[in-house]
Amino acid sequence: MFIGDLDKVVNLLLSLSGRLARVENALNNLDDSTSPGDRQSLLEKQRMLIQQHEDAKELKENLDRRERVVLDILASYLSEESLADYEHFVKMKSALIIEQRELEDKIHLGEEQLKCLFDSLQPERAK
Repeated sequence: MFIGDLDKVVNLLLSLSGRLARVENALNNLDDSTSPGDRQSLLEKQRMLIQQHEDAKELKENLDRRERVVLDILASYLSEESLADYEHFVKMKSALIIEQRELEDKIHLGEEQLKCLFDSLQPERAK
C-alpha cells in the first residue's frame, strides 16, 4: 500500500509542478492586449495550483513518516541485505517515476515538433 501511495503522490507532485510552470509561463508571456479577465483567471489558477502543490508536499511529508514506520516494521522481519534492497527500491521508485515523466515530456515535445515540421512542409508538397 505504501509503494502505491508513493507512486500516486510523486505523480501528483510532478503533475502539479508541470501545470504550475505552464500557468506561470502563460502569465509571464501576457502582453498589454490581454484582457483583465484572462489575467485574473490565470492568477486564480496559479493561486489554486500553489495551494494544491503545498497540500501535495504535505502528503509527501506524511508519506515520508509512513516510510520510516514501514522500514522499522520491516527491519524486524528482513535481513540487513533485504532491508537495504527495499530501501534502494523505494529510492529508485521515485527517481524512476521522475525520469519516466521527463522522458514522456520529451517524447510529447518531439511529437509536437515533428507535427509542426510536417505541417510546415505540407504547402510545399501541394506545389
